[in-house]
Amino acid sequence: MITVAAPREPQPETRVALVPETVRSLVRAGHRVLIEKGAGVAASYPDSQYTEAGAQIVNGIDLATIDVLAHVTPLPATAIERMRQGAVTIGLAGPYDGERVAALSAAGVTAMSFERLPRTSRAQSMDVLSSQALTAGYRCVLEAAIRLPRFFPLAMTAAGTVPPAKVVVLGIGVAGLQAIATAKRLGATVSANDIRPDSAEEARSVGATFIDVGLDSAEGTGTGGYARALGDDAATRQQAALAPHIAEADVLITTAAVPGRAAPRLVTHDMVAAMRPGSVAVDLAASTGGNIEGSKPGADVAITSATGEGTVTIVGLASAPSDLPTDASRLFSKNVENVLKLIVTEGEIAVDFADDIVAGMTITHAGVNRLEAPAEPETPTEPAAPADEGTDA
Repeated sequence: MITVAAPREPQPETRVALVPETVRSLVRAGHRVLIEKGAGVAASYPDSQYTEAGAQIVNGIDLATIDVLAHVTPLPATAIERMRQGAVTIGLAGPYDGERVAALSAAGVTAMSFERLPRTSRAQSMDVLSSQALTAGYRCVLEAAIRLPRFFPLAMTAAGTVPPAKVVVLGIGVAGLQAIATAKRLGATVSANDIRPDSAEEARSVGATFIDVGLDSAEGTGTGGYARALGDDAATRQQAALAPHIAEADVLITTAAVPGRAAPRLVTHDMVAAMRPGSVAVDLAASTGGNIEGSKPGADVAITSATGEGTVTIVGLASAPSDLPTDASRLFSKNVENVLKLIVTEGEIAVDFADDIVAGMTITHAGVNRLEAPAEPETPTEPAAPADEGTDA
């Protein structure tokens, strides 16, 4: 039997790493589950549901006594220092923060980072970046629809016909595809662009018209199916090709992210100003630097239209999944459970680096910073469908 715990996440995070449904499954498997009091309240999971599922509600988690800590946000140094050697953490670990990784290594913690999960078919059931991007893509369209001073769908009335809104989506990963599908369900006409291979086919599969900007798709594809930043020349050409499409749009949604780096700048101030007055631009990457020049996480920014009449609103989302915490937590929790199934055998934790998922996710183990350690031989894997990094995240 192992002891698995989930803390109450620091504000403003509203998600929780384990939901009652997952707790029930873990308890049935013979594990002990501790939930910090109030951990799920913001996500609409009261303590009573956890108790009914078999969890023990505690006022505070004694990190020196648990085997596995499931968490949403990267752990602060104060928490890392209190963990026992050999304990396992599973969550968004912040692997690109050198000081945090060094602290995890010094504590002798086995830290498993969802940001480092390989993008393979086998790993899809554990892919937090994709599951949270799904909720983000849905949410960003709702944010746009609320602010847009017109209908999304075509409306044919006795008083005349209202044409459908025009939506442009940049980035056709998981968030982008969900944004396209949601905008289509609301009745908008949608166009989309992405530099990665197969993105045109994926956009068309959910009803969007693909915007071909004439770039080599290989320029924007990194290892493992992740995106990589375009060179300066290619980025300039992309912006020039996208500008007329954005100018004609009522809604612009950007979802592009590059792991470990600032979000690529896809849209300039002038490109936004060229949109019609009343138009809305939603930036899912605002918290990592922004795809849109001038976006601010958690804020609406009004840009004066190029005509000098009216404004265009830039919506910078700080953490879209946290705005849908009930379902975002449900998906996150299932991802955690599937990782646990991978590393727990007969009631014992077994970290097997021969497994490509375990090797990819584990950033520290037994006092070793595996991000600095010599690379192990790669196991050939089948690339999964492209997906966004969690702007989420």
